[in-house]
Amino acid sequence: MVTAKRICASAVLGACLPILLSIETRALQDSPRPPIPLRDLSELQLTNGLRTELEDALHRREYKRAETILVEEAARDAKSIRAARLLVCAAGIFFLDGQYLNAAIAWKRAEAIAPLDDPSRFTLAMAYIKLDRRDSARQELEKLREAQPQNPLYQYWLARLDYDAQNYSAAIKRLHDVIELDPKMMRAYDTLGLCYDYLGQFDEAIRNYQSAVELNRRDSKPSPWPHLNLAMSLMSVNQLPAAEDSLREALRYDPRFPQARYQLGRVLEMRGEYRGAVPELKQAIEDDPAFPEPHYLLGRIYQRLGEAQLARGEIRLYEQLKKARETAPAKGSALPPD
Repeated sequence: MVTAKRICASAVLGACLPILLSIETRALQDSPRPPIPLRDLSELQLTNGLRTELEDALHRREYKRAETILVEEAARDAKSIRAARLLVCAAGIFFLDGQYLNAAIAWKRAEAIAPLDDPSRFTLAMAYIKLDRRDSARQELEKLREAQPQNPLYQYWLARLDYDAQNYSAAIKRLHDVIELDPKMMRAYDTLGLCYDYLGQFDEAIRNYQSAVELNRRDSKPSPWPHLNLAMSLMSVNQLPAAEDSLREALRYDPRFPQARYQLGRVLEMRGEYRGAVPELKQAIEDDPAFPEPHYLLGRIYQRLGEAQLARGEIRLYEQLKKARETAPAKGSALPPD
């Protein structure tokens, strides 16, 4: 049974949660979603019947059927240029379907027959990132950077890999190079902010986040992430009103953004506005029922409000969801390696 004493004893964990959560939630931003390099289907030399079936499967988003058609056709003449084209197309659909290991295997099989084009190699790197095979992703991105040194995209993703490896100094150097190549790349300023934030250089972090925010506002579809990141640095230096403003702007761009709702709940709790924090945390839970941390903070607030039973229930849910997240199985592969 979760007791009130246990809730109070978790205060040390509560103090660490904002830091731990920032690492998790920030890793979600800017998730790799490159364009899927699906080929003109006429290049695949399919029979009229198969081509119609493939087009219909793609139209209906029946990706498993499309993958099966392409892989089976590639196996008919496994070393041909046609097989390479079929595998590249299959890899793009595997990626779209979230089958990142299958996608990587298909691209590498295709590359054993013929060189990959740049869009395919880049998406292969993104698949490796999804699979947490960052050394493999770096190898593919280095090939692209060497071939196109003036393309800021590849240098940016190499900087992201440095950032993920907590090599912040290397990431900062690369990101300054990216900005020199493309002064309007919002993501570069945002990631610079993350690097400086983790180094504890909050003034530099805030300055770069503000640059990202200004560029983001000019976008036709602004992202809520730069505003969330700016808010978290502002919270680190106790600029709570400015942090609240930034979070509310993030929520204008995406009203169902659970991380921003959670952080807004944190800001209100830090200001002692416990009853105001409760609906924000409940909304974060509604928007993402698998998100553990709002339950923890809600439990702590209920305890302060004298609602011991509600507090115990929220802490119990937090522990269950945290355990479920830690033990979630990874996706398997349906396409065996060579």
